[in-house]
Amino acid sequence: MGNRGMEELIPLVNKLQDAFSSIGQACNLDLPQIAVVGGQSAGKSSVLENFVGRDFLPRGSGIVTRRPLVLQLISATAEWAEFLHCKGKKFTDFDEVRQEIEGETDRVTGANKGISPIPINLRVYSPHVLNLTLIDLPGITKVPVGDQPVDIEQQIRDMILQFITKESCLILAVTPANTDLANSDALKLAKDVDPQGLRTIGVITKLDLMDEGTDARDILENKLLPLRRGYIGVVNRSQKDIDGRKDIKAALDAERKFFLSHASYRHMAEKMGTPRLQRVLNEQLTNHIRDTLPAFRSKLQSQLLALDKEAEEYRGYRPDDPSRKTKQLLQMVQQFSVDFEKRIEGSGDQVDTVELSGGAKINRIFHERFPFELVKMECDEKEMRREISYAIKNIHGIRTGLFTPDMAFEAIVKKQVIKLKGPCVKCVDMVIQELINTVRQCSNKLECFPMLREETERIVTSHIRDRESRAKDQVLLLIDIQLSYINTNHEDFIGFANVRDFFYKKKTDFLTSLSHQVIRKGWLTINNISIMKGGAKEYWFVLTAESLSWFKDDEVSLKIITLYSTLSLQNVYKDNRTLELACDSQDDVDSWKSSLLRAGVYPEKVMVESETTTATENFSMDPQLERKVETIRNLVDSYMAIVNKCIRDLMPKTIMHLMINNVKDFINAELLAQLYSAGDQNALMDESQEQAQRRDEVLRTHQALTEALAIIGDISTSTITVPMPPPVDNSWVGGPGSRR
Repeated sequence: MGNRGMEELIPLVNKLQDAFSSIGQACNLDLPQIAVVGGQSAGKSSVLENFVGRDFLPRGSGIVTRRPLVLQLISATAEWAEFLHCKGKKFTDFDEVRQEIEGETDRVTGANKGISPIPINLRVYSPHVLNLTLIDLPGITKVPVGDQPVDIEQQIRDMILQFITKESCLILAVTPANTDLANSDALKLAKDVDPQGLRTIGVITKLDLMDEGTDARDILENKLLPLRRGYIGVVNRSQKDIDGRKDIKAALDAERKFFLSHASYRHMAEKMGTPRLQRVLNEQLTNHIRDTLPAFRSKLQSQLLALDKEAEEYRGYRPDDPSRKTKQLLQMVQQFSVDFEKRIEGSGDQVDTVELSGGAKINRIFHERFPFELVKMECDEKEMRREISYAIKNIHGIRTGLFTPDMAFEAIVKKQVIKLKGPCVKCVDMVIQELINTVRQCSNKLECFPMLREETERIVTSHIRDRESRAKDQVLLLIDIQLSYINTNHEDFIGFANVRDFFYKKKTDFLTSLSHQVIRKGWLTINNISIMKGGAKEYWFVLTAESLSWFKDDEVSLKIITLYSTLSLQNVYKDNRTLELACDSQDDVDSWKSSLLRAGVYPEKVMVESETTTATENFSMDPQLERKVETIRNLVDSYMAIVNKCIRDLMPKTIMHLMINNVKDFINAELLAQLYSAGDQNALMDESQEQAQRRDEVLRTHQALTEALAIIGDISTSTITVPMPPPVDNSWVGGPGSRR
């Protein structure tokens, strides 16, 4: 067998199996083990009971094994059993072991024949066993029984694959001799995950139940359906023997007598039987552990290194230490302040490449969303001219005026300025929402302390809401200031005298300068099937003040729409046909809308027909009134351009001063004091249940890994092992359902 160190390998793995099972799946380590796979009634349970020499496994019809059973066999001078979930309790009556397996199975799966991948760990000490670690898995079934789910076959297959796909797992494929071996589900599953046959050992059961005149000699000699590690035949107790409580020792004696007396098997009797299978499995598992030990040790070290820093922080941790809570509160508030400032001001370290930060989104609000909202306020041209004409007529009253009245200009301008209140207030609302979102994102690091997180969010959000009212008051004050005095002496205002010449010069210069200037370019989807053959497709669009073009492969121009008479708010595309465009997100939609508005493509406005509108649509103006309306219309355009420019400049400055900078200062200077005055600081720093569990899990895992490495370090792995048999032709296993 080798030196003493190698003989200790299997008990070593048993200790590791217990240690890691007690802490769950945190280590994610594949421990060397043997998985027993076979169909229902293949004889898996009888093989395991023969190993132990005791009846201890549940019996019955249908699926009896409904949870994986990790069976650790340990050679000892006395005989007893113990479960991992019943630490300290020794079972000497193996009928009680069976009852405990059934009870623990029902506790997790219920009594409805359901299955669960959560294993039961059973350790058996006995002078009649060799050191082995085996996993008894549910039998492969085809048809649901009782109230089992219809996909029970797939559930069992998935559970088996969870174990046998691991490279550290040897596969014991159990097949009864009285069935067609070529259709063995166990061998097919093994071939799927172990195509080279490096980990598969075949076991043939029920040799005594074969039809008279037939035998499995060619199979057992590895000639008919060869496996690299070959087959071992066993003879288990019959159901009659089990019902009659036939002693397993007597059954093993009968098994040996069967092989020695059978004409087809007597020449290989020493290589058959349960004792031989135990020795082979012990040898193979020991060698397998030896082969996987270096990689196993490396994986242990990697996981230990990953946990070192976190475990060091938790070591000596006292949750109720007041000084610790005070220090941690200061650290948490400081970290929150730093994170908030980085998200608003931007930072080169740990930059987010997945989504926009709060500061970037606020910048987009200032320079894309808010200008877009302002442009959307453009009024309907017909309605504007109608209002101007009414204002002129009403100001003149019964008289016919010779000059264009200033009062009509001011009335129209003030009406337009008042409309700016809506976009300005909406801008403040959008910034507030981003600030609150940023606070929530920064508070994610406080999730270990739920009360601290809740209180921090409440205090900062309340302060933001308080600043909201002040910011909105100031923004509305800006609009009221614009209303209080219409400055017709502004240097950028065209004035009455130069209105016509200046306007047409401006219009010409504007069209000339922007006709070839790219306003926006990017990918858009055309949904019009009638326009583009083949349905909705994505194209590269280029928008200028004069045209909208789209391209294929960024080179070949497919179509150009000319945007006629940009300043007169008209857009023509081939006989008034509609172009349906789509974007990936609402933000892109809004951004493209803003760009199209800049190019002069305005949303279509639908007039609500009524008696008033019907009457006014037929309204006509004399040439003199038309000239006055045109003059005031151009003056309003000129003055509103000044107002919009001023508002676009002042809004970001106002919001930055009254809200964003103020909130940053508040977090830096006052948040900690507010937290102290809010209530009990010790209660604030009470950690969450999840954090306590995490700390406990990390410390236990770290300790288990440390102990495992220490144990492995004491084991000598120098020994002579049996070389792997050469490959054989096992293509017969790969049926139509197998994976290639």
